[in-house]
Amino acid sequence: MSSMYPSHRGMVQAPSRLNELLDQVRSEFETSQARNGEYEHKIQQQVQEMDVIRQTVFQLEAAHTAMKQKYEDEIQRLSRELEARGGAHVQQHPPNSAPPPAPPSIGHGPRDLFGGIMSGGGQGGPGLAPPQQQDVQQPQHQIPPPTALQQQQPPPNQPPQQPQPTPGYPQSSFMNGYNNQPPHPTASPGAKRPPRPPPGPGTPNQNQPQGPYPDPRGSPQVPRPSPVPAIPSVGNNLADLDPERQPASLKKEGPDWFALFNPRVPRLLDVDLVHTLDHHSVVCCVRFSQDGKYVATGCNRSAQIFDVATGQKVSTLLDESVDREGDLYIRSVCFSPDGRFLATGAEDKQIRVWDIQNRVIRHTFHGHEQDIYSLDFARNGRHIASGSGDRTVRVWDIENGQNVLTLSIEDGVTTVAISPDGKLVAAGSLDKSVRVWDAHTGYLIERLEGADGHRDSVYSVAFSPNGKDLVSGSLDKTIKMWELHTPRGVPSITGTTRGKCIKTFEGHKDFVLSVALTPDNKWVLSGSKDRGVQFWDPQTASAQLMLQGHKNSVISVAPSPAGGLFATGSGDMRARIWSYEPYRQPHLG
Repeated sequence: MSSMYPSHRGMVQAPSRLNELLDQVRSEFETSQARNGEYEHKIQQQVQEMDVIRQTVFQLEAAHTAMKQKYEDEIQRLSRELEARGGAHVQQHPPNSAPPPAPPSIGHGPRDLFGGIMSGGGQGGPGLAPPQQQDVQQPQHQIPPPTALQQQQPPPNQPPQQPQPTPGYPQSSFMNGYNNQPPHPTASPGAKRPPRPPPGPGTPNQNQPQGPYPDPRGSPQVPRPSPVPAIPSVGNNLADLDPERQPASLKKEGPDWFALFNPRVPRLLDVDLVHTLDHHSVVCCVRFSQDGKYVATGCNRSAQIFDVATGQKVSTLLDESVDREGDLYIRSVCFSPDGRFLATGAEDKQIRVWDIQNRVIRHTFHGHEQDIYSLDFARNGRHIASGSGDRTVRVWDIENGQNVLTLSIEDGVTTVAISPDGKLVAAGSLDKSVRVWDAHTGYLIERLEGADGHRDSVYSVAFSPNGKDLVSGSLDKTIKMWELHTPRGVPSITGTTRGKCIKTFEGHKDFVLSVALTPDNKWVLSGSKDRGVQFWDPQTASAQLMLQGHKNSVISVAPSPAGGLFATGSGDMRARIWSYEPYRQPHLG
């Protein structure tokens, strides 16, 4: 029977062959593992080298900033010395010489509504005629502003002249451009540049008065009740707080920004910097796409689109057919609701509707006779509202390329907004009023002004997410919330009504240039010439926080429709994306 199974004898060698194969696999695995270890070691070395390079770059940047600060301080010292010796005439500059530099230079053109604000020229008057020595820089396509911009004088009840922000970069780690000293009187708000006040430190010096409570580090001869100061009585003027004296729970610091939280109200929010988007010129406007994935900015000659998640630029929209001579600032940008198009309004009186994916202009709307300062897309994706210095609001149909509605007022239009349901159009004006029209018929149905209204030009309006309220920001340094009375879809029989001002938000130190509401309707945002952004509780009109994250005026603020983020655009040639979220009390231990 043994001869019946001869093949079984050959299988005795199988385990030996299997062991050989296993040893071979093991050897190859160990070799591969060793090679991977070498690669990882090399990668780690390269990462360390990159860290060293990064630190070197940071050190060079810090040294450059310090040198620049020293240079600017010396210029300011010399300017004060010249003022003390020769009076106001030192503010006049020879035709071929430039005025003392203030970082960064804002070349918006002499007929610009915002140019006078940010350059400091002509403060005190609502029209803010910019310095006339810049007239030589005016491009040929520019035209003078509305008559009111040049001739309007401060009325008798005009608020005191606005404090001039300290030029240059702040002198401490905090970028608070204000101290507790009253501003110095300025010169006449004409073509001459008003004298700059002596630069104040970012936080008050120890030898300066610090409000009602003396510095416990001061002279021991002065008796003190307690070294622990009480809650500062500054109300909503959070810029008056000394950051160095605030407890850690009421402030947050970054490398070049900080936030102070109102000590008089519970802290409900936390903020943080997400991305810094550097530009080659002043950032006039910022706007998110409806899905919150992209943010668009407008600057000199181009609009730019950034990926919110990465902070990377994904598109630059530049009209190559435009004459390259002179400046051409993009004053307003807005996405279509589906995110396919971006509308831009510029100083050349044209509205361009860009096909974002193909980077081509889908429509160009002509009709405005002056600069376009504001745009807003209707939720239907078909209509765009525009506001211009030519004293008109226009509504455009992007499907047929027509101007379907023109609304004329008595003074320049600085800002427009379309209600969420698309039935109302609101506009702010240099004449201190906010007007609300029926978007279908063009009837003026509400005019928001009067004793409770603004005392100076209105520069920004925004509807609440529910469409029932509207907020406005003004050169009188306040934000106002208005309750709209007119029902939707009901024809106006009694004529124009006057909406009710239900809240006034006071606390900014200078002009309010931009306002918005978060999509959950819980917070009002505002950006100001005082370089700050403030969050306000719309129920109480109390300031929740003040964010100082720019070195120049905050021209534009925009919350993300997706929530949790907001963007800011500034004269410091930066746009920034920030996060905000409910504050979580840190756990001790």
